[in-house]
Amino acid sequence: MSNKKENSTMLSVEQAKVLISANTTLGLPITIPLENALGKVLAASIYADISIPAFEQSAMDGYAFRYDTWKQQPLQIAGEMAAGAKAPLTITAGQAARIFTGAPLPAGADTVVMQEKVRVNGNELIIDDVELQPGFNVRGIGAEIRAGELALPNGALLTPAAIGFLAGMGMHKVAVYPSPSITIIVTGDELQKPGASLEYGQVYESNSYTLRTALQQMQVGPVAVMTAEDDFDILLQTVAAALSASDMVLITGGVSVGNYDYVAQALETCGVTQIFHKLRQRPGKPLYFGKRDEQLVFGLPGNPSSVLTCFYEYVYPCIREQMGYPQPALPVMQMRLLNDFHRKPGLTQFLKGYWDKEGVRVLQAQESFRMHSFAVGNCLIVVPEETGDILKGQMVEVHLLPV
Repeated sequence: MSNKKENSTMLSVEQAKVLISANTTLGLPITIPLENALGKVLAASIYADISIPAFEQSAMDGYAFRYDTWKQQPLQIAGEMAAGAKAPLTITAGQAARIFTGAPLPAGADTVVMQEKVRVNGNELIIDDVELQPGFNVRGIGAEIRAGELALPNGALLTPAAIGFLAGMGMHKVAVYPSPSITIIVTGDELQKPGASLEYGQVYESNSYTLRTALQQMQVGPVAVMTAEDDFDILLQTVAAALSASDMVLITGGVSVGNYDYVAQALETCGVTQIFHKLRQRPGKPLYFGKRDEQLVFGLPGNPSSVLTCFYEYVYPCIREQMGYPQPALPVMQMRLLNDFHRKPGLTQFLKGYWDKEGVRVLQAQESFRMHSFAVGNCLIVVPEETGDILKGQMVEVHLLPV
């Protein structure tokens, strides 16, 4: 089959992404401790059980008194209120109380003057704040949030600030969409672990390192790694074990059409329904996507650069969609190209690039086996399948990589 005819029978990048999204569902919500919820997405709206603060509270170190009985006259200091005070304090007309930030306002007081705007003479307080108004420096009941009000909606991302906000309301557990459990299967007889000596014909295995750390950066887990030789029975057993243990399986290598590429056959035998296999793209043309019940399977190419490109363009947004992120895909920008790149149309191409305030540059070492350009790059430049050469000064679509 000619390349042109073969390409016409394969799906486009856009068609593949639509199919992946259509087959992706939210994970079932789980309840976890608040301190473990960073980066998760809320699976249920949260309403305040109580008003915060639950009492009138001083916003300053200073002195609390009742404004309308002050009459610009010295006040008598009648006590002290510290943050966390165990007992209430009451003051009357003509009195004031020493108070500290966060402390409950004494009964009978409605205003706090900061300590820098007063003079103390023995037990007598003289206020020198000409701008002082009733209610100054007092946090009212419910100033942060009132009982029954919506604190955070379903779908909110739990940032450090959001977690601090919920902790300040007394929350200690939250319902979130979980990350999927994932098994990575690395195939290939030629692979050797880093740290060992290479024998003739061997290369160091790097795909599991790339994928596992990319998932770690997403705060996804647990992640297991399995290896399989280029033997159908061994691969079949490995795939079956991975499917029994994980929500998602990522397989690297063995998805092309070589004599030892058994992945598609092994997945079919294990009950995985193929959604698509091969796309009109470079790198990563033989990408596989399948499903068994709610389990998703990605068959990634074996070349390291192809693996990471396919991960960011397809697996990354799929996982984020499972976890409830409102914007699952990589950020997209239009940028001015800083150098020429020559190519023939026919396949969508993802080029490793580097962007800064001047624009974006296509890096050297674009071959699918080379990772150096990925190691120094910070984006992927997307060249549509119908586009040929792209030239300096042209506006191009850029997908920003996570940092």
